[in-house]
Amino acid sequence: MVDISSLLWTLSGWTPYLWRLGRSMELDEEQNAEFNDVPVTVPGSVQLALKNAGIIPDWNYMGNARSCEWVENRHWMFSTIVPSKAIIGENFELVCEGLDYSGWIVWDGKIIGEFSGANRLHRFALPILKERGEHSLAIIFDLPPRWLGQFGYTSKYSVGKSRFYYTWDWMPRIVQTGITGLVKLRAIPESALKISELTIDADPEESTGSICLQGEISGERSGDGITVTLYDGSDIIQQQSYACGCLSEGITIDNFAVELWLPNGCGDRKLYFLEIVLERDGGVIDQVRRKVGFRRIRWRNCRNAPSGADPWLCEVNGEPLFIQGVNWTPIRPNYADVNDEDYQIRVRHYRDIGVNLIRIWGGASLEREILYDLCDEYGIMVWQEFPLCSSGIENLPPSEPELIAGLLADAEYYIDRLGPHASVIMWCGGNELQRGPDGADEGSGYPCTSEEPVLAGFEELVSRRDPLRRFVLASASGPREFADENDYGKGLHWDVHGPWKAEGALDNNWKSYWQNDDSLFRSEVGSPGASPLEIIEKYGNDWDCPLSWWNEHETFVKIYGREPESITEYVEWSQKRQAEMLYVIASECKRRFPACGGIIIWMGHDAFPCSANTSILDFHGNPKPAAEALKQVFKSFSR
Repeated sequence: MVDISSLLWTLSGWTPYLWRLGRSMELDEEQNAEFNDVPVTVPGSVQLALKNAGIIPDWNYMGNARSCEWVENRHWMFSTIVPSKAIIGENFELVCEGLDYSGWIVWDGKIIGEFSGANRLHRFALPILKERGEHSLAIIFDLPPRWLGQFGYTSKYSVGKSRFYYTWDWMPRIVQTGITGLVKLRAIPESALKISELTIDADPEESTGSICLQGEISGERSGDGITVTLYDGSDIIQQQSYACGCLSEGITIDNFAVELWLPNGCGDRKLYFLEIVLERDGGVIDQVRRKVGFRRIRWRNCRNAPSGADPWLCEVNGEPLFIQGVNWTPIRPNYADVNDEDYQIRVRHYRDIGVNLIRIWGGASLEREILYDLCDEYGIMVWQEFPLCSSGIENLPPSEPELIAGLLADAEYYIDRLGPHASVIMWCGGNELQRGPDGADEGSGYPCTSEEPVLAGFEELVSRRDPLRRFVLASASGPREFADENDYGKGLHWDVHGPWKAEGALDNNWKSYWQNDDSLFRSEVGSPGASPLEIIEKYGNDWDCPLSWWNEHETFVKIYGREPESITEYVEWSQKRQAEMLYVIASECKRRFPACGGIIIWMGHDAFPCSANTSILDFHGNPKPAAEALKQVFKSFSR
């Protein structure tokens, strides 16, 4: 495998399809790009390359995002020259770990493939090369879909591209185009190893582990064999060899001593390396290496749960655990450009606050490997959603066979890529998939069931490919999407969303909602708080900016009967209010444990420097006062 991401890449922007003409019919002249030879990194976005070149403004400053929307109306070409030493003779393929969203692959001036879908791996066979020499490679991006934003019709817009950056209540429209993962050249081996199922389990009473794997081998020859080795550092814990045919039948290795992987706040996170090698005549033909941890996750009924309710009490290695989490959204809309340190800063803060789970929201993208590696290391469990999200007007998952097939292909790749991670404990069909009253297509309030074909497809896929992990149809789930105080005690509130805002002062009447709560789990709940003053002043998105839903200027006036004397006064009031509210919310939910299985705060961090949001980390990844308030609750006890 040769990584060509670090080669010199340039970006050019074209009137759509002009690059395909070659020479014009009228003048017989070479066609020219509108923008040419713009330096670009891989991975990287078109938007950042254009900003760095001074072609578009910084979209983070007030109003500038509108001036960047024209970028969506061009075809964008990432070009490089592949040196002869990188490829010669053998059968090679181009492997692209992430392409957002659709377009063409051009090799030596000829289209050799098309791609579509931002949440999957793409492979393209290259022509057999008989002579040394340089080769040109271009990855060309088509126009993105026009509208996938927060409002609309979920059943029509699920096309495998992240929805959040078409506008959300915390984001203007900044629709990324770009290469979101590494680009590599791979020599296609005569024989190849493919693992289709890998499950890791533990017996916490005996402190033993088990590994089950299944797969297939292409191009197998007589005498080929497989060796499975588990390492603790450089020490071999387990090693066994098998005939190749055993892989298709399934291989199980169990009853070996291990140290258990434990969530944040409960102990250490022990990780091992698993290596699966296809061997021939004493040499390695192909191999798969994974970092793994041994733990057992089970879900039990909450105390006093209504009959038939879903289980929302998480048990890790035999011990019930209160889930105290945050909802994870992309760090930036141009997430192709986010570096490792950006991830480390945020995950470290969550660890230090006492977070033991992140929910990776369905309106976003499949995250980079570093996020899951950090969660493995820090003991932060992952609730991973498939790429589906509500639209406000109509919140039904798609029912057209072509769209369902695309979503199932995305989900299968999610399982392939994330399955070995100890931190990933569950899968979810998507965010706020709902019907209206009496099963109406439009409206909301009633979570979708497995009668929706794509959700049934997800459920079958997980049970077949990853049977030890839980699958929930959507977040929220159960009889009701939201908890109504008037219906407490009726058994209608299982996993619910909201509220995200409280009208009026933080008084005993408001607290009673939480003191009397009967929800089994709350996978989204929050409260708004202003960004730090320096962010507001730097980016110009002040507290009266119309962008954000979450400014509470009118609430301030209602409480005090006057305007804020300054932005400083408003910011201090807003941040204190958010901290007090989240402290009450988290405290009351945790007080009810194990009748309440947990709480996940909406949301973790800002992707845009809006003046106010429900985030507990600001745009730069620094904790707001609300994060310290939650820390006091989360650190009080873990079980």
